Amino acid sequence: IMNAFLESLPKDTRLIFLRRYWHVDTIAEIAESIADLEENAIAVSDECDKIKGYSVYTTQLLRCSSSIGANIFEAKYSQSELDFINKFEIALKESYETEYWLELLARKSKISAEVHNMLRNRCGSIRARIIASIKTAKGIK
Repeated sequence: IMNAFLESLPKDTRLIFLRRYWHVDTIAEIAESIADLEENAIAVSDECDKIKGYSVYTTQLLRCSSSIGANIFEAKYSQSELDFINKFEIALKESYETEYWLELLARKSKISAEVHNMLRNRCGSIRARIIASIKTAKGIK
């Protein structure tokens, strides 16, 4: 009965339902995770605007950090459950790549340790939610 109910829901509604009632996320936590994606992309963009002489690094950082939210947004309109999971897995890979470029810029002293830690922590928090969503979609507890 529960599977039939879940399958009847649109994918974005199903994801929110599962986060709310399976993972027992509060409505505030769900809203915060969506806002985190937007804030993370803006924060990375703002930092990249300040860095001079490392355009290859900052371009890559902007691409992968903005791709996280873009893939999750695209997953709402996926063609199948497998496509949905694939979009989230791409977002997961992009979060790891974002951390790579942040680490590289920090080692080159192009961003401060404080900024590096703040952005890395945001990325880690987003990644944890992506992993939870992938596990839910795959039926893994």
